[in-house]
Amino acid sequence: MDIFESDTLRLVKAGPLGPFSNNAYLVQDRASGDALLVDAPQDATTILKELNGGKVTCIVVTHRHPDHWMDIDNVKRETGAPVVCHEADREPYADKVDDTVGDGDDIAVGGLRVKAIHTPGHTPGSTCFLVEDRLLSGDTLFPGGPGRTSSNTDLMQSIESITTKLLVLPDDVIVHPGHGDDGRIGESKREYEVFASKEHPSDLCGDVTWEGS
Repeated sequence: MDIFESDTLRLVKAGPLGPFSNNAYLVQDRASGDALLVDAPQDATTILKELNGGKVTCIVVTHRHPDHWMDIDNVKRETGAPVVCHEADREPYADKVDDTVGDGDDIAVGGLRVKAIHTPGHTPGSTCFLVEDRLLSGDTLFPGGPGRTSSNTDLMQSIESITTKLLVLPDDVIVHPGHGDDGRIGESKREYEVFASKEHPSDLCGDVTWEGS
């Protein structure tokens, strides 16, 4: 577990979890102890022991891919918290979803406000969550590149989401992705400039990297 703290925020990162090396996160208000659980990969219940006497008041899932939902029944049962995702990614988990969140919506977690940023491309409903100077980016943005896409159309949509909604954030915003290590928006901006300076095939998609593709 990695724990990051400010005067008001306690952020817990658990990972790698499960067969796809996912990350799960607790976004916790230090004053009230209320927490938001971000993603529910296999073994996500292990992060609940880090609540430090607090409680999960909401579970958000960044997108519909099954590796981010593997432990949803267990975490929902243990916390009693509602499950929220973007409407475009409600299926195939509609029976597990209690509510949806849209672009620009704020989720109250104690005294914290967590902003939802809809970033379609990796999936139609992919959503990132911004709290203070930390971005939980799901599989939209990683250090080094965007999340995997299955078509050039999806890649172009993902790049538009990243450049118009994420790379406009301050350079020092820390990026906490759905898999792997953390990064910073400033680093992603510099890496993307390398990508944007080159020509690319019209069918480019898949595992794209900013500097290597």
